[in-house]
Amino acid sequence: MNDLFTWAALGSIAGASAATLLATNVIGGLIGPSGDKLRKWIAIAIALLLSYVTAAFADDAGGEKWVIAFFNALVIFSAALGVNQFPPGNRQATPTQVASGREPRVFRSWV
Repeated sequence: MNDLFTWAALGSIAGASAATLLATNVIGGLIGPSGDKLRKWIAIAIALLLSYVTAAFADDAGGEKWVIAFFNALVIFSAALGVNQFPPGNRQATPTQVASGREPRVFRSWV
């Protein structure tokens, strides 16, 4: 437990995703309730920053590393915020309703 985050861990997808999630939640919490709307933008900024810093230290890659860094940032962002949260039906909790018999149960949101 001497090193929770290391430079090598931040260079991995899992470490960068964890750092993005942690930093986004802390910064959003410090901003307050208005920070809730900014969390996705904070997360993408941190993901891009970590991805491009990692690409800058990659010596063995060519010029394409900057394009790959952009897509890696999207992977980091998606892992940090959860890809399953992107569909509009999953963004906000829907109130629980009893089935009325007219709507098929299989097509209702269970979230």
